[in-house]
Amino acid sequence: MQFNWPWAKRPGTIAAAEKKDATPGFVALHMQGEAIWTRRDYATLAREGFMRNPVAHRCVRLISEAASSVPWLLYESASELQEHPFLELLARPNARQSGASFLETLYGHLLISGNAYCELVEAGAEARELHLLRPDRVTVVADAEGWPTALEYRTGSAKRRIALGNEGEGGALHLTTFHPLDDHYGFPPIEAALTALNLHNAAGRWNKALLDNSARPSGALVYAPKDGGNLTEEQFSRLKAELEDGYTGAARAGRPLLLEGGLHWKAMGLTPKDMDFVEARNGASRDIALAFGVPPMMLGIPGDNTYSNYQEANRAFYRLTVLPLALRVAAEFTAWLGARFGNGLRLDLDIDRIEGLSVERDALWARLEGASFLTDDEKREAVGYGARDGLR
Repeated sequence: MQFNWPWAKRPGTIAAAEKKDATPGFVALHMQGEAIWTRRDYATLAREGFMRNPVAHRCVRLISEAASSVPWLLYESASELQEHPFLELLARPNARQSGASFLETLYGHLLISGNAYCELVEAGAEARELHLLRPDRVTVVADAEGWPTALEYRTGSAKRRIALGNEGEGGALHLTTFHPLDDHYGFPPIEAALTALNLHNAAGRWNKALLDNSARPSGALVYAPKDGGNLTEEQFSRLKAELEDGYTGAARAGRPLLLEGGLHWKAMGLTPKDMDFVEARNGASRDIALAFGVPPMMLGIPGDNTYSNYQEANRAFYRLTVLPLALRVAAEFTAWLGARFGNGLRLDLDIDRIEGLSVERDALWARLEGASFLTDDEKREAVGYGARDGLR
């Protein structure tokens, strides 16, 4: 490069051109790698969470199976109905599923996708079926003002539109969990635990790779002879072949490495102890369980359990996670199909038949039994039963 500096010139002289020799060299750039996060669509969350992560899989199974096993009751005004077409439809929604398996799938969709779509198919006055639509195949259709009016369901290249049903109109039902930033779609609990889910899955893959690689962290063989010099091409190839054939693989884990003069092993990675591997996995497991609302004690995760025993944790699981979810679904089905089967119908849960809450039920009955100021009918009414026939 040449620079002429006007302020450095003297009258009648020309500034000497500056010349620089081009010397060979290189610049090495080292940047910290970015974390790779799981995509947030339904298919990826289902694969990486429910299908590949044991903690997320067990959380979804626990909640969906527990909620689907809670019996439903049907009331007309204040009277309980033992038989009704509404109850028959819920007990056998379609030819492929019973009521329990139908609800288990519905709750699973809510937990993994944040959305659950149910379609009412009618072939006559008494021929009705309920079918669930896979969330990744459904798109909510809104009108010009932004209000959802229908669902668009895609199977391959075929599309069909299903109207969202109002009271007494059937059609489709869209169940969502709360999403603070979306007007039409819900926010899945599994997405809230995405960081912990990625950490748990990455720890499992790292552990598997470590076992496959002689059950030890990666390192380097350093050749530093006293008299200097380098390995010949033949020596380098032989050493590489011996390492690959004799010291890699889980079956060769722990085999001692025989080093010749000038060679020594230098570790280039953190050991499992340095990484606090076990506690990192347990911490990620607790975060996943927290996002789903499952006590860690019920999953066998060690750590800061806040429940004195398993029975207390099971009761908290039903009260704080299962019952709110099941009651919400019951209310949505009442608003969707109640008017179609008759006015005044209301779905509720038979909490007395939940085994996980039997301790609470026994305690309530014991308190009522000792309440001498109450009549038998008042005690029965307090636990949800009517008066005995012919007794006052």
